[in-house]
Amino acid sequence: MVIIRLARSGAKKNPYYNITVADERKPRDGAFIERLGFFNPTAQGQEERLRINLEKVDQWVAKGAQLSERVASLVKEAKLTPEELETKLAAKKAKQDAKKEAIAKKLAEEAAAKALEEEATEEAPVEEAPVEEAPAEEAAEEAPAEEAAEEAPVEEAPAEEASEDEKK
Repeated sequence: MVIIRLARSGAKKNPYYNITVADERKPRDGAFIERLGFFNPTAQGQEERLRINLEKVDQWVAKGAQLSERVASLVKEAKLTPEELETKLAAKKAKQDAKKEAIAKKLAEEAAAKALEEEATEEAPVEEAPVEEAPAEEAAEEAPAEEAAEEAPVEEAPAEEASEDEKK
């Protein structure tokens, strides 16, 4: 089957794509039947970003060639008037800016929440210190009563041990 797709060329981290007609069994950057245009995603300023021979694309589609997803979107973009394309790109940029602002706002809120947690943890040990002293005083008062209770079983234990030793 014949497919119209992008063939990558250009340098590392600086892509440049040729729009080609090729057999789908051939490698992406391999042999092709015909070159229909190019796409430069990194174009800036006055550089040309996209050029497609739409008449040739229509001829190949009429013969049964299939468009890849990305080439289909590029063909659709190439058919737009310059004004429509400009408004589309402006809307896309506005959407990206809104997303960046939302992420920045979320990070700021998380940082504020974390700062509040740190302040709360710094104040909490100061308040807990007097609370810890009170149980210590109560434990000191209860200690003599517990010692008396503990002494009685301790005295009985040696007696029981002695009787067990005598049995042997």
